[in-house]
Amino acid sequence: IPPPPETVLDHDDIARAIKRIASAIVEQTKGATSIALVGIREGGVPLANRIASEIQKNESVRVPIGTIEIALYRDDVGTRTPEVLGSSDIRFEVDGQDVVLVDDVVQTGRTVRAAIDSLLDYGRPRRIWLAALCDRGGRELPIAPDFVGLEVAVPTGGYLEVSLGGPKDRVVLVRPPFEYPG
Repeated sequence: IPPPPETVLDHDDIARAIKRIASAIVEQTKGATSIALVGIREGGVPLANRIASEIQKNESVRVPIGTIEIALYRDDVGTRTPEVLGSSDIRFEVDGQDVVLVDDVVQTGRTVRAAIDSLLDYGRPRRIWLAALCDRGGRELPIAPDFVGLEVAVPTGGYLEVSLGGPKDRVVLVRPPFEYPG
């Protein structure tokens, strides 16, 4: 019998994490007047929108938002077929822009690498930052978020289930059926 899922972030925790991430972005980019946010499809898109809303609410700065689809840029694209292939939507000049890539969970770094490759098809940003709601560790590439809401230790075989959609916001840690002491 697998252990019951554990809520690691509830609605209020997520709201606070988004405020912290938005504040850190504003501080690090000296006012967020020269940045754009790009959500990695699927999980990063609602998070990017909420971060942008928080920045606009607190700083009166409207940050451009884009969406990036990475399915065809993954290093395993030949071994798996994407269930749903969305499209990228970037309606701002990428050349010379400071871009914050946004995703819900960062683990191996491979998704972020694919997002960077995809983003570079739109131009050459001045700088690319990375924001994530959760960092679960387990890097396979030397990529780490610059802005993160929570670091979560996830056991091998476990995963994080993220729901971003209003009052039912939550991040749940689903543990593997059997955990062996390391």
